[in-house]
Amino acid sequence: MNQPYENKKYAPIGVFDSGVGGLTVAREIMRQLPGERIIYFGDTARVPYGSKSRETITRYSRQIIRFLESKGVKAIVVACNTASAFALEKIRPEMKMPIIGVVKPGAKVAAELTKNGHIGVIGTEGTVGSQIYTEMIHRHNPQAVVLGKACPLFVPLVEEGWLKDSVTVEVAKRYLASFQESDIDTLILGCTHYPLLRSMIQEIMGGKVSLVNPAYETAQGLKRLLEQHQLSNDGGQTREPMYQFYVSDAAEKFKNFANSILPCEIEEAQLIHIEE
Repeated sequence: MNQPYENKKYAPIGVFDSGVGGLTVAREIMRQLPGERIIYFGDTARVPYGSKSRETITRYSRQIIRFLESKGVKAIVVACNTASAFALEKIRPEMKMPIIGVVKPGAKVAAELTKNGHIGVIGTEGTVGSQIYTEMIHRHNPQAVVLGKACPLFVPLVEEGWLKDSVTVEVAKRYLASFQESDIDTLILGCTHYPLLRSMIQEIMGGKVSLVNPAYETAQGLKRLLEQHQLSNDGGQTREPMYQFYVSDAAEKFKNFANSILPCEIEEAQLIHIEE
């Protein structure tokens, strides 16, 4: 795995998520690794992953990885906290290329950032229930106290575009109330949709609580991973498009959402029947 993949340097990075949330990870990769091409797959037909079983999410992840491999990617980013929690460790030994999830980078930074050892995690029911963040944080800071809270309504509110709506603010206040009564000094945004609510969450939690955005940390981790495997694009030219997007349903809705948050305009999202 440490051998250089000479012909792979200019290959794209595969990024996948249960839907549109992983676009926050793609956005960070675009910002921090501007020379890298991306092929993104959003499993919009089978979203959400947060309430599904470990076995189902592992099966979905394998199907998507096979699709991305068929597109000749050089590395894969699991831009979904639930898939990172439920499927990544099982799938990693099967992989012939580097793969990174969003949980480990965020957990590491939170463990290093906290001053009082009290860390909050918000995410889907699946991510919070899996205790994956607690496990990963304890690898770096065994004494840390980790409090988890599932915030399932955040995802549909973000996808509806209600980022600053009074309804979203009210829901957020209710979800975050238990953290305000605790003494956490660090809060992990443990779902890829949540960075889009970052300013509102920060306002509710106040300046004494540091927010950790795993999307940002994952892009940093990917950069290190590509360098380690000598896979970084050194500026080589290709006729292939920089960014390609595929979905399993609702292509037009996906495209509109992507264009509202990405730093570039996407012309189309191609529909793929992932189970075939």
